[in-house]
Amino acid sequence: MKKIKRSGHIGILTSGGDTPGLNAAIRGLGKSAASDGSLQVIGFRDGFRGMMENRSERLDNKMLSGILTLGGTILGTSRDKPHKMPMGGKTVDMTDVIVENYYKNHLDVLVCLGGGGTLKNAYRLSQHGLNIITLPKTIDNDIMGTDVTFGFDTALGIATDAIDRLHSTASSHHRIIIVEIMGHRVGWLALGAGLAGGADAILLPEIPYTIDKLAESILERVSRGKRFSIVAVAEGAITREGANKIRAIEKKMDDAEDEQRSALKKQLKELDAEYRGSTIKMAEELQKITGLETRVTILGHLQRGGTPSAADRLLATRLGTSAIEYIKNEQFGVMVAVDGERTKPVPLEDVVGKVNYVPPDHPWVICARNLETSFGD
Repeated sequence: MKKIKRSGHIGILTSGGDTPGLNAAIRGLGKSAASDGSLQVIGFRDGFRGMMENRSERLDNKMLSGILTLGGTILGTSRDKPHKMPMGGKTVDMTDVIVENYYKNHLDVLVCLGGGGTLKNAYRLSQHGLNIITLPKTIDNDIMGTDVTFGFDTALGIATDAIDRLHSTASSHHRIIIVEIMGHRVGWLALGAGLAGGADAILLPEIPYTIDKLAESILERVSRGKRFSIVAVAEGAITREGANKIRAIEKKMDDAEDEQRSALKKQLKELDAEYRGSTIKMAEELQKITGLETRVTILGHLQRGGTPSAADRLLATRLGTSAIEYIKNEQFGVMVAVDGERTKPVPLEDVVGKVNYVPPDHPWVICARNLETSFGD
């Protein structure tokens, strides 16, 4: 891998879903590079697709001014993958084109801001000889190797505020209010917002539930004179039945031949679609069992939008400025991770493909159980 020259060129892109704090990270990196005087930052539009199409521009102080408080990303983003790029109705491997554009722009390093998918794509590019650094962003907080990801705090505040607001209508109408919160594979957001918002039940992908146990906990509240219940549900929450079926297929896949794996993978995808993201169906079943009026609020992309919180601005800025330090020290092939009040470089191979699930014995889970919050298990 080539070393940083006196007048180095840094490429930067944002990939995957938009997340509060992206602009703060871009600003932190860009301003730190500018203060050095020897580093130029080139931003690529719309993630890896923009780099493939070589759509770029220099990020000068004028572009970086006034973006600290903005949500979204000034560079735009996409979920396109270098090795699986949609092109004219086909999926094409455009890795070689991206590598070529890396050298065309005289880059010394490419900084990729993204979540788990971006980590995988960035790692693949590092395997092609490119100097790569990544910054961990995602509202799901599901990246291994870092204490926290930027974007999580803002989304957590939005989800908690939504639960706070729903308490009044739930109590006024003696209803069950189900709040669906983002988190397809992990439940950090639902757990944190449910605990902070005083939800009476919290359903997570990591803790399979049964509708009967959930209904039992709500009816027990009614027997104690409680007039309403709030249920915080991660979008990927799954029933015990569904989890058992999925585990059985996954176990078969471990020992299957390539031909069998393809069929099992399709079956797994169908099961996943059937048992995850079924909040409306769950609400209907809960109302039927309890006899209580049940309403669903799906927060969706509201959790990604708006002004990033102070904590996320601080975190993203720290990560952006730290990236410049790693670049100067020629520390490549790493993710800039949060380690307490410091940052540390974590090799991409140590975190790629790994997921930061909620442990069943996590202090937040224990705290919620001590408050008699139901997990439906």
